[in-house]
Amino acid sequence: MTTPTRDTIVAFLADIFERRGDEEYLGEPVTMAEHMLQGAHFAEQAGESEILIVATLLHDIGHFTSEFGTFSMADTEDRHHEEAGAQVLEAFFPKLVTDCVRYHVAAKRYLCATRPDYFDALSEASIHSLNLQGGPMTKAEVSEMNQNPNIQDIVQVRLYDDQGKVAGLKTPAFAHYAPMVQRVVDAHLGAS
Repeated sequence: MTTPTRDTIVAFLADIFERRGDEEYLGEPVTMAEHMLQGAHFAEQAGESEILIVATLLHDIGHFTSEFGTFSMADTEDRHHEEAGAQVLEAFFPKLVTDCVRYHVAAKRYLCATRPDYFDALSEASIHSLNLQGGPMTKAEVSEMNQNPNIQDIVQVRLYDDQGKVAGLKTPAFAHYAPMVQRVVDAHLGAS
């Protein structure tokens, strides 16, 4: 598919889910698409706003769009999928969405530093990636993260991210969220 436009961004994202969604999700018992759809499902079930549901749905899109490829348990360096994803989305989505994508990895590091029990709940794959991503934040990094006006939403997307690892859980497909994704794009870019 060619570079997306406002009119094709939802189809572009749907195509990514269709073509690449069955790929393994970082040593977890779900595929990449299952992981992202489960996060969005949990956000929707919790009554979150459409913008936060969309941010959760798209938080790991950079695994598919990064020029550095997807993460594996054999990696010895981080692949920065969060930045790759945010760069793909920032022309179409509001800062809240791109911040949630860009900082969901930082949010894991943040939570490990600010909630001691959070680390204990991480999976083996999540601990491996945490180590590649710099480990728990320092006090200075936590202070800087707290300056982001979207910190609460970023952390909430991270928590939905962590929930999206349930083998066999049935959720709606991307098509269920497509109109929601388009509404968020349209609200951000204004009427055409």
